[in-house]
Amino acid sequence: MSVIYVDNNATTQVAPEVMEEILPYFNEFYGNPSSMHSFGGQVGRKLLEARADVAALIGAAPEEIIFTGCGTESDSTAIWAAIRSYPDKKHIITSRVEHPAVKNLFEYLSKNGYRVTFVPVDRQGHLDLDYLYKNLSDDTAIASIMWANNESGVIFPLEEISQAVKEHGVVFHTDAVQAVGKIPIDLKNIDVDMLSLSGHKFHGPKGIGALYVRKGTKFFPFLIGGHQEGGRRGGTENVVSIIGLGKASQLAANHLGKDITRVKELRDKLENELLKRVPSAFINGDHKNRLPNTTSIAFEYVEGESILLMMDEFGICASSGSACTSGSLEPSHVLRAMGVPFTAAHGSIRFSLSVYNTKEEIDFIIEKLPPIIERLREMSPFWKEQKSAS
Repeated sequence: MSVIYVDNNATTQVAPEVMEEILPYFNEFYGNPSSMHSFGGQVGRKLLEARADVAALIGAAPEEIIFTGCGTESDSTAIWAAIRSYPDKKHIITSRVEHPAVKNLFEYLSKNGYRVTFVPVDRQGHLDLDYLYKNLSDDTAIASIMWANNESGVIFPLEEISQAVKEHGVVFHTDAVQAVGKIPIDLKNIDVDMLSLSGHKFHGPKGIGALYVRKGTKFFPFLIGGHQEGGRRGGTENVVSIIGLGKASQLAANHLGKDITRVKELRDKLENELLKRVPSAFINGDHKNRLPNTTSIAFEYVEGESILLMMDEFGICASSGSACTSGSLEPSHVLRAMGVPFTAAHGSIRFSLSVYNTKEEIDFIIEKLPPIIERLREMSPFWKEQKSAS
């Protein structure tokens, strides 16, 4: 049975071009890039190329890029760097819909001496900007607001937010893990101090991330060790994955416009046909201002886990929320924060497409999913109550 993978916000297929690029660095060019000899030096030069490619994708300078182990490490590094840089400031700000990599760290800090403001969102997933702005103060060490939500796909107005945050002299960090490689980003035009990204979200390897740190931003390293990354992140470089991230960044930069259009067309076809064929279903979040590859569809009066298991029988891979919270029977914190009704939040499925998805795959999902929903609703007492009441 072939796999139809529409869970690309969880992770992505490594691009064939990336695989081809990295293979020689496993056993042919295996030198340490910090070595004095030319065998290691050629690897060091390849890392410089990868750094430049990552920087170009987001409109940064190569020296503003720090390679990390993942998006979570990038997030933690940025947040700890800010609060260590301003130890007298005990207030921090984030949103209620952040990825657990940010959310859980802020919750930890709230129990360890910090006053945390969690900015709410409305039913469309939009941030309450007035609430955010009125809570900025001289005591705020950092504001961390994601660029795009991993579940709803809703894109936040980073340019406007960054201007307000910087007017208060507050460090601004954004978790852009879901945005980089999917939508255009140019940090020359947006006043962000630190930005996190992760390679496996846009067809690079797992286990490699990067943190952008704007020139002049106060910074303390999270991992202290050797001289690597200009003394900003100790540890021998993950050469293979860094080179893979560089190639994935190059591919994304070269094909972003065309890919956005094609993927969005497939996404729109998928959700339009499902909404047409399945009653009591709706989109979670803003229909327009969202990532081109993402749709979160609520199917009322059924369990999302059951939908996923039945789709899996046909080789269809999707998600009922964030991959980092799967396994929990509770609705996702994102959908709860958006005020999605309990009867719909439990039946919400996230489809996240990539450049490798095809029209034939989307047609297959459209064919198989409506009967699955119908079958599950026939077994649902809540659905029967709703039908009899109407």
